[in-house]
Amino acid sequence: MRMRSLLFVPGDRPDRIEKALATEADAIILDLEDSVAKDKKDYARKTVASVLARPRSKPVFVRISALGTMGTGADLDAVMPHSPNAIVLPKADGAASVMELDKRLWAFDAGETPILPIATETPAAIFALGQYAGLTPRLCGLTWGAEDLSAAIGGAPREADGRFTPPYEMVRALSLFAAHAAQVPGIETVYPALKDEPGLAAYAARGHRDGFAGMLALHPAQIAAINAAFTSTVDEIVWAQRVVEGFAGGDGVIQLDGKMLDAPHLKRARAILAHR
Repeated sequence: MRMRSLLFVPGDRPDRIEKALATEADAIILDLEDSVAKDKKDYARKTVASVLARPRSKPVFVRISALGTMGTGADLDAVMPHSPNAIVLPKADGAASVMELDKRLWAFDAGETPILPIATETPAAIFALGQYAGLTPRLCGLTWGAEDLSAAIGGAPREADGRFTPPYEMVRALSLFAAHAAQVPGIETVYPALKDEPGLAAYAARGHRDGFAGMLALHPAQIAAINAAFTSTVDEIVWAQRVVEGFAGGDGVIQLDGKMLDAPHLKRARAILAHR
């Protein structure tokens, strides 16, 4: 499943859901958590269930309410009979959270419905980022967020120019390494400045360069820039093909364009070709 762009949509907004389904997002995330007011939760569940019951033009994920809240069971009861393509788990706190959800999904005879945890939304979660490797085949990726975490500690995650402050840069890096340690895609968090197109393009490009496989989106207008950033360029593909060809003779080290390349470069080249 390709996950360059994952577009959040409030579950109680059928008009926005239809627009999201018509975008070029690789998947949409129908939200039953933070973007839905308490008095609209039941309506959102019914709306999301009706969307899932239809034929799908793209993968449809569902972000459920956090484990331990009143809404978790009702969310799962509403959506699991219609086999969402993945469940997004907010406020995940490491292995215990994922395995609890894994157990609850088996109760629905849900097969291998994937789980995408949002792994950095509480202070305790930061210390559990190393727990995701080898947990369950359901784990399909790992993403992170700064807003809930900053609210939990009374901080502000961004500088005036939009850059993350050092504590949140650390969390971003740890979540990226945690994803790769678990051998699943790392998904970059949202870029909230909806009208800052140059800033979004630079942020998404940085995410791709750093090793993220895709990014969360808040608005359909962000999808084109995100997809472009997380799609290998012609130059990258040509470089990767040359590297693979250079190693075809079985050498452990080669020279290309005046640079010495070894096994890590070959691994990166193969990854580029696998996800072009």
